[in-house]
Amino acid sequence: MKVFVSIILTLTLLILFFIQKDSLLEWIHTGGLMAILVSVCFVSLVVFFPIIPYPALAGIIGSVFGLIGGTLISLTGVLIGSTFMFYLSRSGFRDWAQGSLKKYPKVEEYEHFFEKNAFFGILFARLIPVIPSPAVNIVSGLSKVKPSIFFFATLLGKIPAIITFTFAGSVFEGDQWTSILIYGIYFFIITMFTSIHLYKKQAKMNYTQ
Repeated sequence: MKVFVSIILTLTLLILFFIQKDSLLEWIHTGGLMAILVSVCFVSLVVFFPIIPYPALAGIIGSVFGLIGGTLISLTGVLIGSTFMFYLSRSGFRDWAQGSLKKYPKVEEYEHFFEKNAFFGILFARLIPVIPSPAVNIVSGLSKVKPSIFFFATLLGKIPAIITFTFAGSVFEGDQWTSILIYGIYFFIITMFTSIHLYKKQAKMNYTQ
């Protein structure tokens, strides 16, 4: 029964997402309570299917609702989508989850780290996206990570990026160059830290050999 309900809910959301994508974006631009609900749902679905780059979506939401409102909306959507994927992987969709992980062969190298250092492993993966977010959700769901640890590590790890993207979107209309600069600085920092991490990891592997 649980699997059946999960399938129906997921298919319904997917159909709505793909058919009404443009309408949903227009709805977000209108503002208001319904736009808030649409924005939360849209962000949640982008967690599953990034048909729109999340930085761009968070920027749009920030331009409509401002820094504080946009951050809360995006963070809520990310937490709902990530938690939903976590529970899908853990319950009725284990075969789908295991099959999805094949898209990310490097993830297997981090599975033991998630098991031994669940909170900091998820927190690090959220802050420095060495592992794609969907893979983090799936690995956490398939492992023995407690839901509370997954939730709070995701919450803390996602805040910096969400604030950055939302702020960039909130100032875009008044100062486009500042907005672009914010995006550029963020991605430069992430690329730098990711490169350092991968370099150290490769150096460690060479040393052990």
